[in-house]
Amino acid sequence: MAAAASPDAVRSDHQRPQGDARANAVVADAVPHVRLAGVGKSWQRKLDTFVALDNIDLCIGRSEFVSIVGPSGCGKSTLLMVIAGLIASTHGSVYVDGAPVERPLTDIGIVFQRDLLFEWRTVLDNVLLQAEVRGLDKAASRTKACDLLAKAGLAGFESRYPHELSGGMRQRVAICRALLHECRLLLLDEPFGALDALTRDQMNLDLQRIWSEERQTAILVTHSIEEAVLLSDRVVVMGARPGRIVHSVAIDLPRPRTVQVREGAAFGHYYAEIRGAIEHA
Repeated sequence: MAAAASPDAVRSDHQRPQGDARANAVVADAVPHVRLAGVGKSWQRKLDTFVALDNIDLCIGRSEFVSIVGPSGCGKSTLLMVIAGLIASTHGSVYVDGAPVERPLTDIGIVFQRDLLFEWRTVLDNVLLQAEVRGLDKAASRTKACDLLAKAGLAGFESRYPHELSGGMRQRVAICRALLHECRLLLLDEPFGALDALTRDQMNLDLQRIWSEERQTAILVTHSIEEAVLLSDRVVVMGARPGRIVHSVAIDLPRPRTVQVREGAAFGHYYAEIRGAIEHA
């Protein structure tokens, strides 16, 4: 991965948020947990070059919950994989805790749209897979796994198998598995996109509660503006391909948030601002 940019690089003028001036306040007074400096990603094809990301500058503070929204195909998931080190950027640099990301990160948690549970393992054993792979203490990991499952509303389901669970319950198990090793950074790639509206609402509340207790830095990719506003400290808007940051909005709503907050004027203001940024990107 290229390392041309300094970790102290600042965002370019055309990427500075044009909305709420508080959008970057959470990261202004401390070293960012995650910093992207001039990040771009492209793939060379036979006759042309496909540019997925272009000159991304972004700072995310420790324990901040940031959602990334934008039109389909704008590179949101690609950006998440670049942060994780699973895809190498073509140019620019990614820093986590001030260190350049040059290979896949191992001390993070990732939750995908599909839960990727092993059907032959129980709920508890699916969560404990994380401990087995990492060689963690068995007794301590079992205690942590049971605690996470309880926080996710799955106490009593430890011995069930994935086929006995609903889609939302399976995703709760996947989130618990991602958090078992007490990761500092949680990456979520459209984890609730396949769920029905009511289940998705409940999953949003469950995720908010778990995150509030665990306090990882969280980055969520979602197509849902409502989900982004409900969960986030800040919403980052990406424009159509090549993916670039066009807007950033700090969400100043008290926590814990309920689904009823969507009925308020402030929520409606944030929704309209973010939707307008996407439509005019």
